[in-house]
Amino acid sequence: MASSITVNLMTHQTIARQYDLYINGCWTAPQAGRYRTLCNPATGAPLVTVAEADVADTRRAIAAARTAFDAGGWADMPPGERSRLLHALVDAIEARQAEIADAEMCNAGCTWRKATLMDIPVGLIHFRHFAKLADFDPLEPVPQITFPALAYNVVRREPIGVCGQIIPWNFPFLMAVWKIAPALAAGNTVVLKPASYTPLSAIKLVEAIHETGLLPPGVLNLVTGPGDVVGPELCVNPQVDKVAFTGSTEVGRTVMQQAASTIKKVTLELGGKSPNIILDDADLDVAVDGSLWAVFMHNGQACESGTRLFVPAAIYDPFMERLLDRAARLRVGLPEEGATDLGPLISAGQLQAVEKYIGLGIAEGATPALLGRRPTDPALAHGHFITPTIFTNVHNQMRVAQEEIFGPVLCVIKYAREEEAIAQANDTIYGLAAGVWSANIERAMSVANRLRAGTVWINDYHMIHAEAPFGGYKQSGLGRELGVWGLKEYLETKHIHVDLTRNRSDKFWFDIVAPQA
Repeated sequence: MASSITVNLMTHQTIARQYDLYINGCWTAPQAGRYRTLCNPATGAPLVTVAEADVADTRRAIAAARTAFDAGGWADMPPGERSRLLHALVDAIEARQAEIADAEMCNAGCTWRKATLMDIPVGLIHFRHFAKLADFDPLEPVPQITFPALAYNVVRREPIGVCGQIIPWNFPFLMAVWKIAPALAAGNTVVLKPASYTPLSAIKLVEAIHETGLLPPGVLNLVTGPGDVVGPELCVNPQVDKVAFTGSTEVGRTVMQQAASTIKKVTLELGGKSPNIILDDADLDVAVDGSLWAVFMHNGQACESGTRLFVPAAIYDPFMERLLDRAARLRVGLPEEGATDLGPLISAGQLQAVEKYIGLGIAEGATPALLGRRPTDPALAHGHFITPTIFTNVHNQMRVAQEEIFGPVLCVIKYAREEEAIAQANDTIYGLAAGVWSANIERAMSVANRLRAGTVWINDYHMIHAEAPFGGYKQSGLGRELGVWGLKEYLETKHIHVDLTRNRSDKFWFDIVAPQA
């Protein structure tokens, strides 16, 4: 059985615990007995050990989910009852939100402010929204059909079946909610695979659900382990009906190819290189602070981050003066400290990747107006920290302007005309999100309408709502999450036709005449 974690926020030390897999309503050891130690990205200190599943473990979880779905107890439950149970699950999770926030901070490296004010509360709001949506009428009437004959027609929404769900390391609790909540609300069963770096808050979420005893065994399963072992099995196993993946575009292509072997339904929320456009009538103070938030929230480790900043030549100098001054005052520090703006990157490998891109930007001719460096503070020496980088003299075809860096690196591109900014903003393989800053909302709406992105914020950024769809254009993904759009991604659509005629002559069937003797 998984056990709780105790965190001392001042030292980041934990009482070492071991976490198993969650399969068929029970915590169970991995078949091969392998476990992996998780470390705190801010200190390098060991946190806990978690099970390393193999293909056999993954198949056990899939089989449990398949049996639970086919038994019909959850899938066939009246929507109102399923909604009631999901609300009870959210209550149980909410009762442990401080503990989950500790786990999120220590495992994922997010700041304590972000964990407690954003990640966990927003996740609870989103889960509760899907609990409400679970009470839906599965029948949707079709307008009456009278030709070629009178008939009653209805569309029925039904759960898809077993859902394999693969989530990333940057927002582990929120991503777990985005996958689990709509799948359960629609009546499906789930096998969740958290990121290898950051499974802890998802484990805590499943612990809270397990302790309620409200879900039938096998409805929710959690399999921790290597992505290149667990992920392919979820994608190719014929007992899995749908795969939902959030992560890089590169891995998303692989997921799509593997899922094609059994023609699975797939939703993909992938990478981005989101444009953030300042118009010449923008409030400079609001736009400067908003642009810093757009790119440096969670150290730029967000797929929708506004990493390409388009600034008009008419206001370029005063805008950049303010931007560089305020960016230099952002505080990099330990996540639990209240004044910290940027915590660590997730891993040593991610830190090295960001440093490589900084070097590449310089080699390409971009000017590091603010150059990211590893902090000299001894308290940060064992973590994966780096200060923000802001490149100027960037042109849109540079690799740093086209490739997703996933770190605190901003590319500033000067433009002369509004049409030029829009054309360059759309000149990317991605289309996840965008921002527009203007005092004229009508003008900003006109720009937003011409941007090829799934979400466009005007005079704001990173505001994702439970009721609104989230997802991307182009190579930023397939399908949508959140709102009724997210729920429908987990529902099959069935058409039922009921003939209402009584006379066979009213039917356009073959008129089969018996042969003459």
